[in-house]
Amino acid sequence: MNISKHDQRVLHVLALGGEIRYFRPDSGKVTEIICYTRDGHVLSNCTLDIFKRLKSKKLISSKKGQPYRITQLGASSVRSQMVQR
Repeated sequence: MNISKHDQRVLHVLALGGEIRYFRPDSGKVTEIICYTRDGHVLSNCTLDIFKRLKSKKLISSKKGQPYRITQLGASSVRSQMVQR
């Protein structure tokens, strides 16, 4: 599966325990998202377009109104990266 560099970065953060919190006004569509790392930092390059691509490829999902997390398919699709802390 072709996944862009920016999509890979977001998936990698999610694979390490991050989450995508979303805001849905009365219209029912997701209008704003914020991607958090497991440490609570905000990932600034996670945009609504990246979110929609990951969601359409079923690499992330949300259950019972919880924040979006990586799926099994997403975890198997992400390339490994060194954690440089």
